[in-house]
Amino acid sequence: MQQEEMSFWDHLEELRWTLFRAILALFIFAIAGFAFMPYLFDKVVLAPTTADFVTFKMLCKVSSLTSVLPDFCNQSYHVEIMNIKLASQFFTHMTTSFWLALLLTFPYLMYEVWKFVSPALYENEKKNIRWVFTFGTMMFFLGCAVGYFMVFPMTLRFLATYQLSAAIEERVSLESYMDNFYMLIFIMGVVFEMPLVSWLLSKLGLINRSFFHKYRRHAVVFLLVGAAFITPSSDPFTLGIVFFPLYGLYELSAFFVKKAPKEDEDEEEDDSTQEPVNA
Repeated sequence: MQQEEMSFWDHLEELRWTLFRAILALFIFAIAGFAFMPYLFDKVVLAPTTADFVTFKMLCKVSSLTSVLPDFCNQSYHVEIMNIKLASQFFTHMTTSFWLALLLTFPYLMYEVWKFVSPALYENEKKNIRWVFTFGTMMFFLGCAVGYFMVFPMTLRFLATYQLSAAIEERVSLESYMDNFYMLIFIMGVVFEMPLVSWLLSKLGLINRSFFHKYRRHAVVFLLVGAAFITPSSDPFTLGIVFFPLYGLYELSAFFVKKAPKEDEDEEEDDSTQEPVNA
């Protein structure tokens, strides 16, 4: 039985309820985050400021086995956070609760988007889009995890221990710390959507696999510059921590992109021309 088409006002009403449910979920999780934020702030947000952070402990065990890696076993490492504005702690409490709510409700928000767009899709399109939303959500969380456990701690450790002059006392303002915290974690979450974006562009016919083969060298240089910008360290190990996940995303994106028809023909021609030579 064919589903009755919805009018413009029906679509508008459905969009209104979708937005209402999404905002309500954000509001509920933001209130819960606000209530637990003092504990979460000490145990999660400020965890990378001390040598007891899980990443530093793991790297300490690895660096003790070889002299190639930097020394991460310095237990005196500590970043002192200070507040210089009267209302900063209150606004940080609110904004961090909102970003936490956005992170936790991301799968539900994607589900609401799926519910809104799915009636307009065919059955084969629904299967593809369902896979896209699931894969995109997983990659977003994976990117945020890489940002929290690897990119942000390594960037913070380098910048906080960098010394221009011994006369300068190193203290980090609360606003500066939180700006970098939000930026690096959520940027990595967005960057990890690169395979999904590449797949969508491939479906639209805008790119194919030859694009990634052609510009691989350019991409390596660009990713090295980007990694050096994210973690401005002269240490190759720290640079590699950021570069290799980014390069892995580039190759994964090429895997999800379909070949151009000419690429298949060229491969067949290459095989046919190689046979007489081998004979």
